Amino acid sequence: MNKAQTLSTRYDPRELSDEELVARSHTELFHVTRAYEELMRRYQRTLFNVCSRYLGNDRDADDVCQEVMLKVLYGLKNFEGKSKFKTWLYSITYNECITQYRKERRKRRLMDALSLDPLEEASEEKVPAPEEKSGLDRWLVHVNPIDREILVLRFVAELEFQEIADIMHMGLSATKMRYKRALDKLREKFAGETET
Repeated sequence: MNKAQTLSTRYDPRELSDEELVARSHTELFHVTRAYEELMRRYQRTLFNVCSRYLGNDRDADDVCQEVMLKVLYGLKNFEGKSKFKTWLYSITYNECITQYRKERRKRRLMDALSLDPLEEASEEKVPAPEEKSGLDRWLVHVNPIDREILVLRFVAELEFQEIADIMHMGLSATKMRYKRALDKLREKFAGETET
């Protein structure tokens, strides 16, 4: 190995931008995973928070995060950079959360259908009371899943509206409108509580 090759393999991944890490991953994976590991380190906490808030429990969130990290590992070599890495990552996350949510809903319906207790069968979904949750989680139980995802991507992942629209395959104006309506609904619902 000559001096130029040695220098090119020596770098501190923490000093590189996402784009530089993606470029390194294109040439290094699967033999060297340093750039990939740094990308995952940067986003793992937010990734978990997004999944946890969307799915409502840490066990499913952890499973989805593992699946997302594998998809990123195997998909990174083909990522063309047409969008920011962060947008691509949350697009994968959103799709995996939707898949997990549907799987859990089907499982609940099957358990309800097999249940011999008619009262248990009648309860479609047990949503915790707002008093049991705190912060953003407390508010999210009061909006539908699509609006919840928009709010999570905006507040937890801190994405721009255009990035959210791209991830959710919606128009920019539709995304902004749903965001505004969800916030208006929550403000209306909790107006009494904030006036203390």
